[in-house]
Amino acid sequence: MSSTNIVSILKTLPNDPGVYQYYDKDGTIIYVGKAKNLKKRVMSYFNKDSSLPGKVRVLVARIADIRWIAVESESDALLLENNMIKEYQPRYNIMLKDDKTYPWICIKSEPFPRVFPTRNLIRDGSEYFGPYASVKMMNTLLDLIRQLYPLRNCSLSLTRQNIASGKFKVCLEYHIGNCLGPCEGLQNEEDYLETIRGIRGIIKGNISMVKNQLAGLMKQYAETFAYEKAQVVKEKIELLDRYQSKSLVVNPSINNVDVFSIIEDEHSAYVNFVKVASGAIIQSHTVELKKKLDETTEELLSMAIADLHPRFSSGAAEIIVPMMPEFRLPDLTYTVPQRGDKKQLLELSERNAKYYQLDKQRQKELVDPERRTKRILDTIRKDLGLKELPVHMECFDNSNIQGTYPVAAMVVFRNARPEKKDYRHFNIKTVEGPDDFASMEEVVYRRYSRLLEEGQELPQLVIIDGGKGQLSSAMNSIDKLGLRERIQLVGIAKRLEELYFPGDPLPLHLDKKSETLKVIQQMRDEAHRFGITHHRKRREKGTIKTSLSDIEGIGPANSQALLRKFKSVKNIRQASFEELESAIGKSKAALVFGHFHPEL
Repeated sequence: MSSTNIVSILKTLPNDPGVYQYYDKDGTIIYVGKAKNLKKRVMSYFNKDSSLPGKVRVLVARIADIRWIAVESESDALLLENNMIKEYQPRYNIMLKDDKTYPWICIKSEPFPRVFPTRNLIRDGSEYFGPYASVKMMNTLLDLIRQLYPLRNCSLSLTRQNIASGKFKVCLEYHIGNCLGPCEGLQNEEDYLETIRGIRGIIKGNISMVKNQLAGLMKQYAETFAYEKAQVVKEKIELLDRYQSKSLVVNPSINNVDVFSIIEDEHSAYVNFVKVASGAIIQSHTVELKKKLDETTEELLSMAIADLHPRFSSGAAEIIVPMMPEFRLPDLTYTVPQRGDKKQLLELSERNAKYYQLDKQRQKELVDPERRTKRILDTIRKDLGLKELPVHMECFDNSNIQGTYPVAAMVVFRNARPEKKDYRHFNIKTVEGPDDFASMEEVVYRRYSRLLEEGQELPQLVIIDGGKGQLSSAMNSIDKLGLRERIQLVGIAKRLEELYFPGDPLPLHLDKKSETLKVIQQMRDEAHRFGITHHRKRREKGTIKTSLSDIEGIGPANSQALLRKFKSVKNIRQASFEELESAIGKSKAALVFGHFHPEL
C-alpha cells in the first residue's frame, strides 16, 4: 500500500477507543495496539516532528496497511488487544514469556468427583484452580484437604447404574478410613458433593466459611449426643485454624484482593500476581514480558493484568497496584497504597518479582557465563558514574607496623576477576616513618609513571584503600602525571564502607548487597592479604639479618637451619649449646652461643 493510501486511512480514523493493527507488505500482522483515541494514537506514529525511538521507526517503515476496530470503552480495547496478541503473536508486540507448565488442582467433572493435581487442562467441564507457581504450596493444600475430607482416588466410573448393579467392591482406602465407599453405595452422592463444596471453598481461600459449616455440624452432633463425631469435627476445625494462622500475612479483613507489582530491566519486565483471601496468600505467579518498542511501565502493567486476571478466573473486586495502569479492566477498583497492610502486600509482591528476575538471570548466566561479567561491569559503571566499562581495575593498600618495613600492595582485576600474575609489591623508598598518605602518593606515582613509560594500558578504575586523606594523596600523583581525565579513582573507608570521589566531601553509600560494593570489597581484601604476606616476609628477613646474620661466620643457610628447628630468634637465644650443636654443628654453635651469652 502506498504512502498516499496510508494518509487516506489516517484521515478516516475515528476519535473513539479501539484496537489498531499494522500489516506488512505480505499481509502479516506485525503489531496490534490499543488506544483511548484511535486517531490521535495512530497518527502519533506518523508525526514527522516527533522523535520516535529507533525500534518504532523500524516498525513504521514496515507498515503497508492499517486496520482498526472501534469499541465501546477503554477496557474493551484492552481485552480485545490481549486476545488478538495471543491469537496472532505479532512480531513487535510485548510477549508474555511463561516458560513453565505449572500445576493446577482439578475437581473432575464426573459422578463423585476426584480432586487431584495436574499439569494438563482438558476442556471437559472439570474445574481447574491455579496455576500454582509453588508445588509445595499446592501439596500443602491437598494434604489439608485429605486430612479434612475422605475422598475417593480411584478412576472407577461411579454411575448410579454401576453402583446399583454391585459392579465394584471397596478397596484398602476404605478400610484405612481414606474413603467412605461410594463405589458400594456406602456414601450417597449428595453428601459427597457437600464435601466437594467445602473443598472448593478451601481452595478459593474461604476458610472462614468452611469453619462455620463445620462448627454447625459439630453443634448438631453434640445436640444428638454423638460426641465422638463432634470431637472429629472439632479436630478438623483446629486443623483449619493452624493452616490459616500459618498462611495469614495481613489483616484478615483484607479479603478477595489481587495484587500486581512490576519491576524492569533493559530488555524485560517481571510482573508478579498475588491473590489474597481473608488476609492470607492463596496464589502467587510471576510472568516475564519481553519488551519490543520501549513500552512504558504503565503499558506493561496493563498488558499483564489483562492476561493474568482472567487466566486465574479471579473474582476479586479490588486490585492493588504500584501505579495506575494506562488501561483498566471494567468493574474493578484500582488501589495504589501508600502505607498499611495493603502497602505491605505490594512490597511482598515486589520481592517475589525480584526473586523471579534474579532466578532468570542466574539461568541465563549458566548458559552464557560472560553475560554475568557484562552485567556486573555495567552495574559498576552505572553505580560509580563511569564513562566506560571498568574491564581493568586496580586496588592499592599500604602495610606497616609502627612504621617498620613499610610496603604497599596492588592487585589487578580484569572482567571483575583477579588477575594474579599482574599483582605487584612495592617497598616504600622515599618515605621515612609511618606516613600512609606519602606512601600512597609514592606507589601510585611509581605504578602509573611506569605504565606510561612502557606504553601499557591504563585501568579504567583505581580503588584506594582508605578515606579522603589517602585518596587525596593518590590524586596528587595522578595530577602530576596528567591522568585525571583518563583514570577514575575511588577511596573506600573501612569503618562504614563509604566510597569517596576526588573533590566530593560527601561519601557514596551503596546497598550492602550491591554487586559493585562486593567487588570493591573483594579487591580491597585481596590487596590487604597480598600486602600483609609481603610485609611478613620482609619482617622475617629483617629479623634474620639483624639478629643472626650479623654474627660473624653465620650465613643465610645456618640462619635458616636454626629458624627451622627453633622457630624464632627468642628460642635460639634460650637454647643450650648442645641443642644448637645438634642443628648446625659444634663450631657454628659456639659462635651463636657466644654471641647471645658473652658473659659465659
